[in-house]
Amino acid sequence: MAPLKVLVAGSSGFVGRHLVQYLYKSECQVIHLNRRTKPSRNKKAMEITWRQVNDVGFPNDLDVIVNLCGYNILQPFKRFGASYKEDVENSRIETSKILADYCDSNPRTPKAFINMSGVAIYKPDPEIEYTEDSPVKPYDYMSNLVKDWEFAARIHDDVQERCRQVILRSGVVLGRDGGLVQNQYWQFFFGLGGPIGKGTQWLPWIHISDLAGLIHFSIFNDHVRGVLNAVAPESVTNEQFAKAFGAALGRPAILPTPSLMMKLAFGSERSVVILEGQKVIPKRTLEMGFQFKYPTIKKALEQCCK
Repeated sequence: MAPLKVLVAGSSGFVGRHLVQYLYKSECQVIHLNRRTKPSRNKKAMEITWRQVNDVGFPNDLDVIVNLCGYNILQPFKRFGASYKEDVENSRIETSKILADYCDSNPRTPKAFINMSGVAIYKPDPEIEYTEDSPVKPYDYMSNLVKDWEFAARIHDDVQERCRQVILRSGVVLGRDGGLVQNQYWQFFFGLGGPIGKGTQWLPWIHISDLAGLIHFSIFNDHVRGVLNAVAPESVTNEQFAKAFGAALGRPAILPTPSLMMKLAFGSERSVVILEGQKVIPKRTLEMGFQFKYPTIKKALEQCCK
């Protein structure tokens, strides 16, 4: 049986680097799609750029497409103006449209199209427990961004009979080589860490190994389709995360970061991602049969910090 030919858009990013290792272990043929080509340790790797796609198109024999593209929203002290927003939106919405159009129009339809999304589509409310079945009603810039992102990725209903559509609404991704843990590691290492803002806001999260594993699971299991919450089963608040991070490093975590500092660093539109949060449950993810390697924050952060 020929190996699966998997296109990974955004393979050079934090999640992409971990995912491609899973795919290589499964003997997949991986096509890396990024803005620029980068040297790969795997001699069999095929590298293409978005410019090449614009010039000559995609390979016409793809089995699976995974879209991980997304310009970093949380760059501190960078003004969240029109140019920045355009980069954020194009990297998510336009790439999703292009890949969805390929699935809709290519004579040889891929078996699956997996697109990232985010839990920001759910309105923060300490009293609500969100599952994949919860109704969503966009209420601010971030939630509208995610709504448009998911809409752009949608393939036609008749095509979905041949191509499984999977949307992964991810929480904060934890891993030692990227994301929140890498950004805050030295702060907590020197005992200067603690909760952000009130600390009572929910912090939906997932370990990088579980997110890459969930994408891999979605590729190789034909019953997986639709929206899945890519978050760990254990819900924690920002304060509980900070305590677990400090404990994993053997450090106190009692120095709070004021809300005002977050608003000055990120502005009002982006700071809401940090200062407010949603309690999100991976109901359908678990029903599909996925097993988390790091289901608790304690186990996840111990792995990140060891």
